[in-house]
Parts: sequence; structure tokens; C-alpha cells
Amino acid sequence: MLTDKLKSIILKELELDEFPIDETTTAPMVPGWDSLRHIRVLCAIEETYGIRFKTLEVLRIKNVGELQALVDSKLK
Repeated sequence: MLTDKLKSIILKELELDEFPIDETTTAPMVPGWDSLRHIRVLCAIEETYGIRFKTLEVLRIKNVGELQALVDSKLK
């Protein structure tokens, strides 16, 4: 389940006030979510949660739900 915290981080880094993001959302579906903003989103998540992503982990993520699952696994 997508947490409000993760959704808030994504929206803040993409400079969006509101956008319907759920587990199936992919970057191309969201206005302004380009490669540079993708890096900013990931860095903000790492900083907020105090975790680090490996390159291969990031490359395997297909949607926001998988991103949430990766964050959850890092917090365990």
C-alpha cells in the first residue's frame, strides 16, 4: 500500500500540489517526472527515510508500488 509520506515526497520533488498517484503509477504518467526529477525523487526518499538504494534495485522498479515495496524492505 502506498503511504501518504512517500506520495508527499514524490509530489514535492515534482513540484506538484496534487496528482492521483497510486501503486500502478509510472513515471511517464506523471507530468514533469523526467530523468533528472527521478534522481531528485530517489535522493529525497533516501534522505527522508535514512536508506540507500543500489543501482540495480532502482533499475528494477517499474512503478510507484514497487518503489514503496523497496522502501519498506529497506526499513525492515
